Amino acid sequence: MMKDGNFTEGKILGPLLRFAVPVILAMFLQSLYGAADLLVVGRYALSEDVSAVSTGAQIMQTVTSVIAGLAMGTTILLGQKIGEGKADEAGKTVGASIAFFAAAAVVLSAVMVMNTSFLARLMNAPQEAFSRTCDYLRICSAGLIFIIAYNLFGSLFRGIGNSRIPLAAVAVAAVFNILGDLLLVKGFGMGASGAALATIVSQGLSVLISMLIIRRIPLPFTFNRKDIRFERSIIGRVLNFGVPIALMDFLVGISFLIILAIVNNVGLSASAGVGVAEKVCGFIMLIPSAFGQSMASVVSQNYGAGKMDRAYRALFCGIAVSFVFGAIMGWLSFFHGDLLCGIFSKEPEVIARGWEYLKAYAIDCLLTPFFFCCTGFFNGCGHTKFVMLQGMIGAFCVRVPVSWMMAKIQPVSLFRIGLATPASSFVQTVLCIAFLLYTSRKMKSTERTKGVL
Repeated sequence: MMKDGNFTEGKILGPLLRFAVPVILAMFLQSLYGAADLLVVGRYALSEDVSAVSTGAQIMQTVTSVIAGLAMGTTILLGQKIGEGKADEAGKTVGASIAFFAAAAVVLSAVMVMNTSFLARLMNAPQEAFSRTCDYLRICSAGLIFIIAYNLFGSLFRGIGNSRIPLAAVAVAAVFNILGDLLLVKGFGMGASGAALATIVSQGLSVLISMLIIRRIPLPFTFNRKDIRFERSIIGRVLNFGVPIALMDFLVGISFLIILAIVNNVGLSASAGVGVAEKVCGFIMLIPSAFGQSMASVVSQNYGAGKMDRAYRALFCGIAVSFVFGAIMGWLSFFHGDLLCGIFSKEPEVIARGWEYLKAYAIDCLLTPFFFCCTGFFNGCGHTKFVMLQGMIGAFCVRVPVSWMMAKIQPVSLFRIGLATPASSFVQTVLCIAFLLYTSRKMKSTERTKGVL
């Protein structure tokens, strides 16, 4: 990455890696929020608390992914405006986004707090863990404004080509989250409630740090407080980019919630085991996920500058690098998943069930580098409706029906249920490659037509 966050000039691989590495580290630390909760709860609380945290965290992860999807609209529009050299419009994009997400935070937090019992019932939370699941959800929902603010600040920094500042903010917050977990869960015996409270407090600190930093750094656009207002045209464009991504993330999250609800019917150890495995998955998928996010930032600037050759080169570099790490993570998950799951639980049966489910994700590790990087590429180009479509097909035409059918086979195998995820990833990868070839040929045809004219 150039010093000014400009991806439209110079080399490709080096700047991409320098941008992606802080994103990877930030996502790693962000994953520590939920992981630290589950790790400390698994060590110092009961299986009921583990199940409550796994179920509650999956719901909050779905909500967070929707917010992140909407915020990606800001990243795309901001990156394109910077690539076009329109500093004034970039500043207005930031102001309109702040106004919109502030209002969304208040409304969504109120709705979530009032419906925690409904959400727990919807997830088939085991009866033994029902009240603890509600407590976890209630606390996290009350602090949802911090989660939304964190994702918005992250989208703004990525839009200007800076991935180091979100890393610094989340690093400090992660430390406080771990300390809070140890104090509230181990020290005061608060179980799932203590884990939720520690998470929200640490998210608030992350937002505070981001606000302090952004006031002290030079920005590649003009911005003042008057820009913070509901500018319908700008919010409309942000939502035009962000809503398809958010809808896809929501539906994908719903598909995973359905799988978890299916698993919750199997029993408490299966519920806790899948919860542990999902936390492990959050780490093994970090690199392809980070390259997917980075791709959107790099490509949006080059798309705005009309340099699509650089955008394609960035895509191929991202796929190559993330595939190498994906293969390593797949090997670890399949052959040493017990060691990975053992980090988050001390109960042998929970570890065994988690490893059983995790083996299916070993296959997924070989597929996600392709479609994660491709979706990041398409997001940067503004093809967010296709991203939504392929995500919906993968979620509801493959993942949900496959997991449901596998759950009907006796005896129930978490490995077979888990195969629904790589099956979905395979279909999404095929769709992404086909759309990439289509858009590439269409672009070349357009260029040839312009050359003739």
